[in-house]
Amino acid sequence: MTGKDEWLKIESLDLEAQGVAHNVEGKVVFVEGALPGEEVRVNVTRRKNQWEQAQVAALRRESSQRVRPRCSFFGTCGGCKMQHFHVAAQVAVKQRVLEDNLWHLGKVKPEQVLRPIEGPTWGYRYRARLSVRFVVKKDTVLVGFHERKSSYVADMASCEILPPHVSAMLVPLRRLIASMDGRDRLPQIELAIGEAGEASVTALVLRHLEPLSEDDRTRLREFAREHRVQWWLQPKGPDSVHLLDEGGMPLAYTLPEFGITMPFKPTDFTQVNHYINRVLVVRALRLLDVQPGDRVIDWFCGLGNFTLPIATVAREVLGIEGSEALVARSRENAAYNGLSGKTSFEARNLFEIDPKDLLKYGPADRWLVDPPREGAFALAKALADIAQDPSVAPGYQAPRRIVYVSCNPATLARDAGLLVHQAGYRCTAAGVVNMFPHTAHVESIAVFERG
Repeated sequence: MTGKDEWLKIESLDLEAQGVAHNVEGKVVFVEGALPGEEVRVNVTRRKNQWEQAQVAALRRESSQRVRPRCSFFGTCGGCKMQHFHVAAQVAVKQRVLEDNLWHLGKVKPEQVLRPIEGPTWGYRYRARLSVRFVVKKDTVLVGFHERKSSYVADMASCEILPPHVSAMLVPLRRLIASMDGRDRLPQIELAIGEAGEASVTALVLRHLEPLSEDDRTRLREFAREHRVQWWLQPKGPDSVHLLDEGGMPLAYTLPEFGITMPFKPTDFTQVNHYINRVLVVRALRLLDVQPGDRVIDWFCGLGNFTLPIATVAREVLGIEGSEALVARSRENAAYNGLSGKTSFEARNLFEIDPKDLLKYGPADRWLVDPPREGAFALAKALADIAQDPSVAPGYQAPRRIVYVSCNPATLARDAGLLVHQAGYRCTAAGVVNMFPHTAHVESIAVFERG
């Protein structure tokens, strides 16, 4: 048990951005707010047989990488966990997390560590889901992210990772919701910012559990005119979203290096950081090394974020996604960009792929894989099964190169282990993508080659 007078040496950070130490008994202690290299005394908040959780009570040796958090709500708001850590050190820690996961979970060591993809560290979040709560006891409305490790909404008046004009809207949004008839039936506002030529379009999606009164609709229109936003309403699931009034500017993001414009709805999945996404797409295609005669499969293709840029080079691209609705949107985006002739799309459950499915989809020179947090285990296992027993998919030719874009280093490491140790691939490169500065979220990219 960690004593109050015991000084702990912080050895590293975990995936929740907590300092990791060992007490005199050898037990692991996770310390909220502590940084590698620091010496701290702690107040233990939770004890288990194998570990303890604690908060910093005193600091004897401070890390040279400790900085003053820019946001006055840091520590209360759960949106950021690493503002007290220099951003360059954040990236280094994320790179170490990636390498450690690849080695300890997959027994894979990349031949090359890629230079991290970095970009703006403030005002970068072009997508966000803000919780709304009418607090009856205080007769006030809160709009923002949840408090750290809590279901309560943080009492925040600004946010440094949201674009400045959105941060400045948080207090006006609180006043707006407080003035509405349905204020206790409005649980969420979703933010999505798109491009319209040289300007931008800010969309706010209001989730409402009951029909809005005409007075509330009028209040929303007045707010939209004053703050130059467009309101979308969501009475049920994401498919129910619609504009409050017709005539709003369409949302889109661009991939200028490829001449691609991607229309999207505010509830569609798009990357929160448009700048980093552009750099990521450029790097992914460079690593994929697509040639004009290649056939490429883009697994988990989404709206076509990678499919369409690949199609500007490749002979043919097949995009596969898990829902008919997303596939329909991908087809629309391909048509919008004049790429229908080089693309095709199919909907299917990508977590139930087997060797016969790969045989059905045919050979591809290269794969782009961009799965959700669950990873692409079924795909990796299908390739491994074929490599171990070619008779399960007679004549199938596996792709020569795979570029895997990941939002979870643990599932990437698991899949990398299958690809390297059972499917005959080498991990030729891997690196981090700092899509979410000041958070513990680790995005990454890895390259696998046969032979």
